[in-house]
Amino acid sequence: MTEFRDVSDANRFEQAFADAEGETRTVFADYAIQGDSRVILHVEAAPELRGGGASGRFMQALAEHARAGQLKLIPRCGYAVAWLKRHPEFSDVVA
Repeated sequence: MTEFRDVSDANRFEQAFADAEGETRTVFADYAIQGDSRVILHVEAAPELRGGGASGRFMQALAEHARAGQLKLIPRCGYAVAWLKRHPEFSDVVA
């Protein structure tokens, strides 16, 4: 796993994880900016990572990043909406 990062020039959060064969694959979230909020438009994991928990670990890193940076998240992507509902400990970062 690599460090979570904000690729601000592409309006994308991303993090790399190793798949079952040890290859590096990426989970990312495209976002739009609304003041101090980030509208999470789409979350996607490489097919090789699906079902292994990488997307959940990515969402946790995203929520922690938002908290540390005093950002609010506005989830529009179905996965982001569902993940944040299942993790009320991050309700403080949801706008």
